[in-house]
Amino acid sequence: MDTPTALGEFLRTRRAQLQPEDVGLPYHGTRRRVPGLRREELALLAGVSITYYTHLEQGQSTNASDSVLDALARALRLTPDEHAHLLNLARPPRAKRAQSPRPEYARDTTRRLITSMPHVPAVVLDGRNNVLAWNPLGHALLAGHVDIASPDDPAVRPNLTRMLFLDPHTRDLYTDWKSEARVALAALRLVAGRNPQDRALAELIGSLMLQSPDFASLWSKHPVRDCTVGTKNLHHPVVGPLTLDFENLNLTDGTNHRMLLYSAPESSPSDAGLRMLSSLTAASTGARHDSPKPASADAGAGVDADAGGEA
Repeated sequence: MDTPTALGEFLRTRRAQLQPEDVGLPYHGTRRRVPGLRREELALLAGVSITYYTHLEQGQSTNASDSVLDALARALRLTPDEHAHLLNLARPPRAKRAQSPRPEYARDTTRRLITSMPHVPAVVLDGRNNVLAWNPLGHALLAGHVDIASPDDPAVRPNLTRMLFLDPHTRDLYTDWKSEARVALAALRLVAGRNPQDRALAELIGSLMLQSPDFASLWSKHPVRDCTVGTKNLHHPVVGPLTLDFENLNLTDGTNHRMLLYSAPESSPSDAGLRMLSSLTAASTGARHDSPKPASADAGAGVDADAGGEA
C-alpha cells in the first residue's frame, strides 16, 4: 500500500465529511467547489500553515510531530480508531526489502484448543483474514459449502474478506450484508495502515479492488474501525436466523493469529439454532468416520474380488 497516497486520501475523506458550521467556522452560503472543509480551513483549525498542511496531504512531509497530528485529529473529530490510523499512515516504518511471505499455519496447540470446544464455533485467522483452521461447528456456521480441509492448503485456503465480497453463499449468509461489508472493510483498513509493507495484504486488496465494485466503492471512502467484539445477524441455510455475539481473541505467541469465537445467550432461539447445528454437524462428522470401507479381495467367502466393495 502506498502510505503517502493513503494518508492524503484519508485526510481528504475526513475533510469532506465536515462542514464549516460543524466546527464553528462562519458559513456565508456561497457554493463550494468541493464538499466539506477546505484545506485552509482545516489548517486554521489545527493551527498549522496552509503550506505545511498541503505538503502533508500530498505526502511530501513525513515528519509531522505528535502535536500536529493530534491537532488534526481533534479538528477532524476523528474517533480513537481513526486517530490511531492517522498516526500509522503518518509514521510508516522504514522500507524493507520486499520478500514473498511464507505460508502460515495454525499451531497444533491452537488446533487442539478449538477442537476441544465442539459446541462453540471457532475459527483461527491470520492478520489478512485467511482461515488457518476451524472446528467442525465453525466450518458449518460460516462455510459449510467449502471443503472442511481447505485451510490446510495455502493454495486454496479460504479468506473471510474475499468470501464476503466474492462468494454468493457467504453474501447470502448475512441478513444485512452491506453493514457487514462496511465493518469488515473498515477493520481491514486499520490492519493495512499498521502493515503498509505487507505484500500479500496489498495483493489481496488489489485483487478485491479489481473483482468487486462494492469493495472498490467502500474502500474509496476510507472507513476505519477496530472490530474485536460485536453481534452478527445471520440467515443460516440449514438452521435459519441466528443472532450471535462474536469475539476476536488475539494470540500472544507472536504469530499475529487470532481466534474468532461465536456464542448466543443461553436458552435464546439462536442458542437453540446453534445447538441444532452442532448436533447435525456431529452426526455428519460421525457418519463420515463410520462409513464402511471397501471390502478387500480376501475379506471372506462369497465376495467377488473383481466386483469391489461398497463405497
